[in-house]
Amino acid sequence: MKSDGELMDILNAYDLTGSYRAAAELCGCSHHTVKRAVDDRAAGLAPAVRRARLIDDYLPHIEGWVVDTKGKIRADKAHEKLVALGYTGNERTTRRAVAEMKAQWRVGNTRVHRPWVTEPGLWVQYDFGDGPVVDGRKVVLLVAWLAWCRYRVVIALHDRTAPSVFAGLDRVFRILGGAPSYVLTDNEKTVTTGHIAGVPIRNRQAVSFVRYYGVTVLTCEPADPATKGGVENAVKLAKSDIVPTDTNLLDAYETFGDVVAACEQFMGEINDREHRTTGRRPIEMLAAERTRLHPIPDLPHTTGLGVTRQVPRNTPMISFDHCQYSVPAMLLGQSVWVRHHPATDEVIVCALDDGGPAEVARHRRTSRGTPAIDDAHFPDHEPKIPGDYRIRARNADDHAFLAIGEGAGLWLKEAAAVGTERMREKMRHAVSLAALHTTSDVDWALGHAAVHGRFATGDLDSILAAKDLDPTRHQASENTSLAQGTKGWNMLGNNTIDGTDLDEEETR
Repeated sequence: MKSDGELMDILNAYDLTGSYRAAAELCGCSHHTVKRAVDDRAAGLAPAVRRARLIDDYLPHIEGWVVDTKGKIRADKAHEKLVALGYTGNERTTRRAVAEMKAQWRVGNTRVHRPWVTEPGLWVQYDFGDGPVVDGRKVVLLVAWLAWCRYRVVIALHDRTAPSVFAGLDRVFRILGGAPSYVLTDNEKTVTTGHIAGVPIRNRQAVSFVRYYGVTVLTCEPADPATKGGVENAVKLAKSDIVPTDTNLLDAYETFGDVVAACEQFMGEINDREHRTTGRRPIEMLAAERTRLHPIPDLPHTTGLGVTRQVPRNTPMISFDHCQYSVPAMLLGQSVWVRHHPATDEVIVCALDDGGPAEVARHRRTSRGTPAIDDAHFPDHEPKIPGDYRIRARNADDHAFLAIGEGAGLWLKEAAAVGTERMREKMRHAVSLAALHTTSDVDWALGHAAVHGRFATGDLDSILAAKDLDPTRHQASENTSLAQGTKGWNMLGNNTIDGTDLDEEETR
């Protein structure tokens, strides 16, 4: 049964709406309750007064427990305490009473969030998300959100160390076309080393980085969705579209470059879509906000990238801690930055491109005398094996001989390996035979001579003759042989002459 105050609220809601169901929805009760209260008032009856309950005497205890636990006490535990105090009612009544007290406590203790109204060119927020797994390593997604225009930037990183994060932020600024006044993020070690009396202590590397770009880094309050909810929602969207799951039917990524391409595709699609809050496309609003962003230096901040090394002009290898590491061949003659990652015992090499600093190579730390080489850094390299000589014609005789075919090259290698004498004369003889016979036949004969090790004078002619290719020699066959065959032996034992019986011949 409703209290007097609840009945008055119900009647006022009905007077305002003129509908039982609308008033019931406003007051959180059944429309039958509204109808009963309206009918009683129309009949001139006094509002029904709620009967006293057994639990009314214990409500102050319940209220104290709710306040002490900040609205987290469980109804079953409250019922156990009430039973110990002498309460004889059932647990259902206790649950209702605890729910009422919790609702009243939340009215005065609920944190109210005021919408965060931003200004153009003032705020950019960034956060991290777990990316896809490539070669057994999880990629990190750096997601930035320009607050006023809602423009989202997603950068794929190999790790969350300070150099990688700062390099990613540099690329974010260059994609946005400038830097805002403030950068808001979480209290990570790359930005905040600790707190004293609630005051965050900034990382010196982060201070050096933000001073270089003329921005101020701030860290958000814990559990404050009003200021950092935008970037957290951007992280959720990026992970749902980029990371392969059972719901988006994406295939696994083979290389890190595939993840980078997927991030660029996601940025192009999400920023070209109308935002439901602003009703405009973020890429259009970014063009207007860029006028409020301040320019950034042409050269990125490279203090945390490591020490500089100059790549030689003919060998894509650099030295670091007396060891050699390969870099992509396109960096010949350029400067790179190299550093050691102590957590993974890896050596990381970075270089500059149009979008800022980017990681170009990552090797396991090696030892002196054992260079770390990635075959992908040498795309046009052909491995050289001792004894596997490359045949190249140096004069006209060489060209004529090698033009016969692959058998000629094989014969040259094998004949040279055993120290064959008068090779030049034999090569010229092979060329003359190729003019008499077909080139393919001579090439076949040279190949067989190389396989069977026949490099003496006349061996090539002999092989050609064995193939029935010498027109000056005649060989016997079954049709031209002078030798007597065995067909005459078939007449042995037969008394016939040319198939005629001898007895018949005598009688004649």
